[in-house]
Amino acid sequence: MDLGLGGKTALISGGSKGIGRAAAAALAAEGVGVTLVARSPEGLAAAAAEIRARFQDPVATIAADLSRQDEVERVAAAVPTPDILVNNAGAIPPGALAAVDDAAWRAAWDLKVFGYISLSRAIHTRMTARGSGVIVNVIGAAGEKFDPDYIAGSAGNAALMAFTRALGRASPAHGVRVVGINPGPVETERLVMLQRARAGRSFGDPERWREFFARMPFGRPATPEEIGAAVAFLASPRSAYTNATILTIDGGG
Repeated sequence: MDLGLGGKTALISGGSKGIGRAAAAALAAEGVGVTLVARSPEGLAAAAAEIRARFQDPVATIAADLSRQDEVERVAAAVPTPDILVNNAGAIPPGALAAVDDAAWRAAWDLKVFGYISLSRAIHTRMTARGSGVIVNVIGAAGEKFDPDYIAGSAGNAALMAFTRALGRASPAHGVRVVGINPGPVETERLVMLQRARAGRSFGDPERWREFFARMPFGRPATPEEIGAAVAFLASPRSAYTNATILTIDGGG
């Protein structure tokens, strides 16, 4: 299916790996010129090289720490107003209330929560002035399942869900859409690392990490590519009436 995205541009945070990299590939496959943002110059270079080789896409990269407002402003100033903004950067640590201190909580929210809000503010203002654009916030299913052992993540994701819906409600008058995706478990490098450590503790063998997936829907987590494909669809004219809503992709779990 042609998504009608040829010639568009996208700015993708957290674009060097995982869901961000998969979203960049999905968009590049549709003819979108992508700019990737992440902290690691090396990770960005590897992701850009792969996407250029696969899709002959004019990938640009910006190394930046989006937990800092000055860096958000630098990134926003470095690119023309994109047609698509994908907010994806950040990983909030697990733990119950007593296990996540204020410093860890604030540092995680500075990137995942306030990073999304700040970059959206900078880009959304320019999209509304132009009269077009789409923002896709990759959030997380913990924002609707309220896991007490992932309390900082559940609270942060719930805040981003509300932010997405509230900003989206005001956007159609300016030709802009704002949508969110709540992935459940996704087989990223981080998930594999955590599950290998868990298997080592539980079984004495890190290689048994896939056994934890047996009770998941379809016996597995999602792939980054499945989430990336959803990003591309929601950002496209094929989904032009989808706004101020959150798509949960967790296999029905």
